[in-house]
Amino acid sequence: MGRILAIDFGKKRTGIAVTDELQIIASGLTTVHTETLIPFLKEYVSKNKVALFLVGKPKQMNNTDSESEAMILPFLKKLEKEIPHISLLRIDERFTSKMAFQTMIDGGLNKKQRRNKALIDEISATIILQSYLYNK
Repeated sequence: MGRILAIDFGKKRTGIAVTDELQIIASGLTTVHTETLIPFLKEYVSKNKVALFLVGKPKQMNNTDSESEAMILPFLKKLEKEIPHISLLRIDERFTSKMAFQTMIDGGLNKKQRRNKALIDEISATIILQSYLYNK
């Protein structure tokens, strides 16, 4: 069994979370600049067994795609071209940023720490991954 790698794609930054090889525990991995995302993923999968890319699907409250979906689609095409041997699955990511922020508050982070957008992105990816694991 390989790891599941979750991606919270953003225009500037992308949060990444990953499971252990038994796909039991979801952990935040890092946040990378979106422009370096494909090279980062290629390097990561060259060193780690990854079974699935889980990519957040931004939706609006009425269940239609959000505007940011237009940015994600070209990335998905490139990802499938560059790393074709790893399956790709989309998962609804509504409210993950708000949940991430609340997690930071609950975790006792101060205001300055909560302004760290890279950390919010990483936690959001972890929430996406946890949601998938819980519902699979």
